Amino acid sequence: RGGSTETGQALKYILHKGFPGGRNSSVPEVLIIISDGRSQGSTAMPAMQVKEKHITVFAVGIKFPRWEELHLLASEPPERHLLFAGDADDAANGLYSTLGDPVCTATAPGCKVESHPCERRTLETVKEVAGTYVCWKGSKQPNAVQASLCPFIRWKRVLIKHPSRCFRTVCPDPCDSQPCQNGGTCVPEGLDRYHCLCLLGYGGDAHCAAKLSLECSVDLLFLMDSSAGVTLEGFLRFKAFLKRFLQAVVGQDSPMSVGVAQYDDSVKIPIEVGPHEDPFSLMKSIDALNFSGGRTLTGRALQYIAQHGFRSTPVFADVQDDLPRVVVLLTDSKSQDSVAEAAKYAKDQNIFLIGIGSSFMRAELTTVTGNPQQTIVYSDPQDLFNRMPELQRTICSVGSPEGCRAQSLDLAFAVDASSGVGLENFLRLRHFVRSSCLHFVINRDVTQIALVTYGSKAHTVFALDTHTSNSAVLQAIDQVPFLGDSASAGSALLHVYSDVMTVQRGARPGVNKVVVLLTNGGGMQDAAAPAQQLRHNGILVFVVVIGDVERDTLLRVAGSPTYLVHISSYEDLQYYQGLIIERICEEARSPVNLCKPNPCMNQGVCILGPGSYRCQCHGWEGPHCETRVVRGDSPRSPALPPRSHVQWSPRGLQHFSRALQHSKR
Repeated sequence: RGGSTETGQALKYILHKGFPGGRNSSVPEVLIIISDGRSQGSTAMPAMQVKEKHITVFAVGIKFPRWEELHLLASEPPERHLLFAGDADDAANGLYSTLGDPVCTATAPGCKVESHPCERRTLETVKEVAGTYVCWKGSKQPNAVQASLCPFIRWKRVLIKHPSRCFRTVCPDPCDSQPCQNGGTCVPEGLDRYHCLCLLGYGGDAHCAAKLSLECSVDLLFLMDSSAGVTLEGFLRFKAFLKRFLQAVVGQDSPMSVGVAQYDDSVKIPIEVGPHEDPFSLMKSIDALNFSGGRTLTGRALQYIAQHGFRSTPVFADVQDDLPRVVVLLTDSKSQDSVAEAAKYAKDQNIFLIGIGSSFMRAELTTVTGNPQQTIVYSDPQDLFNRMPELQRTICSVGSPEGCRAQSLDLAFAVDASSGVGLENFLRLRHFVRSSCLHFVINRDVTQIALVTYGSKAHTVFALDTHTSNSAVLQAIDQVPFLGDSASAGSALLHVYSDVMTVQRGARPGVNKVVVLLTNGGGMQDAAAPAQQLRHNGILVFVVVIGDVERDTLLRVAGSPTYLVHISSYEDLQYYQGLIIERICEEARSPVNLCKPNPCMNQGVCILGPGSYRCQCHGWEGPHCETRVVRGDSPRSPALPPRSHVQWSPRGLQHFSRALQHSKR
């Protein structure tokens, strides 16, 4: 409304008119005055008259109030009825506290009012001597002035703080009872509600009950390092991880066959492999495991477990237990004996090995498991517990290959071996290709892999049909030399198109095809057209670039952001392997066009049929137009129907292509 502040007149109005719509005298009357305490008129008498009528007065100061006036306005005791609205939350809380105790006499169940030290603040205008200045004063003598020094006064606004006590209502926290289980974090919502933030692997109900379930049948044995190298702290950490994991997956609804062994110089199996329906007794058995502290002989432990770890599994002597056998190795200490031969022996006994350890154990654990997908590493103690879902998935991947491991795929790696990459980084790229190959089952029926290196020219290290096993491919990759000249990614992609992804070089019709280009971005200017030609023929181009390169150029080569991975450094390349493999596997599972790339040689035309195709030849004959027609009376094989009418299914064509390659050799 504006105008002057006449708090006294407002109080007189209340005294005269009363509370409009008020009830009988049995209902307490409360007056809340919100003011800066700077009334132009007197407030003392009206305030006293209001209080005499048994009206409870709360004075809420705003901005920088004059507290003396507010003290006159507020009921007794003033510390309970005098509030400050500089902080709206405190004002509301204090008002609620005061109303709840002496007036309403009903606070929320379990809540109480408590006092706490606070400050009252006011802004006052005070005089301040700023200094002395020359001034002129009149003189008794006519037409004369007298000079002297005069004080110079200025007005200053000062914030004054008054120590006081405030009141607030304190209610019990709904999280005080620690309702969240299994390490969950309780987050309050108001006075009586809460929700739980659950760790990975939990969240089966509102209180973080276990929700993991193996959903697979296996004989599972945990082999836990108890040597001096892992330390007592590490051993206890593994025990805690083991308990939390088994609490999540073991129960009466989902009994499983599980056992626990520990090792140092020797091996003990305190919990034999068998069904456990009672999680409580299983946890007591794990609690009873003691740290031993001997030497770290992981190789000997693996050998022993392969021979004796699963002896108790069959229920009856004449019943064969054909469930997959899984050993989960938990270690944080380098082995003092060889693990390679022992791991091979265990795998020969059809035991599936999974390794868990900290980051520096990655190399040794991969040697044990033989596959990075079966190696689980963690960065810090808490990160270990975040790996439980990954362990669950890895255990259940036994005997049921997923992704690329069950899909047919022709895969070519084109690796930049130019001087721009350098020898050290080339070795990193080579190692990346090697570890990526471990994610695939390499043979004639599932995945075929080719490798091309390039500088100014491209070289086929091995073709799609050169190697038929993982071990042969890995050995060949280890021998790949560094080239060291300038780079031309375009020539590499052209080479892949014309000399790698062809039926003559082992490519299989009816199988998805992927090219992975690994480069530092050099020589990409001429790569867009060859990449488009590959895509036009049904071959996916996946571009992995390390370093600072213009993104528009890369997108023209990759064709889509989905098939472009831009990595800042070679050291970070390893962290993107899972993403790259996943994208490749998605392509392997996508529908395939039997005529792309064209399986027909010598300008033959591929014609699609229902679930098959045929080649229409001109001047050539054979299923793929591979034989020139000789004019004259050259005999035609009676086993073959007339050309242009040979139809092939994908499976039959793969077998024919294999025979054709064998005959050419």
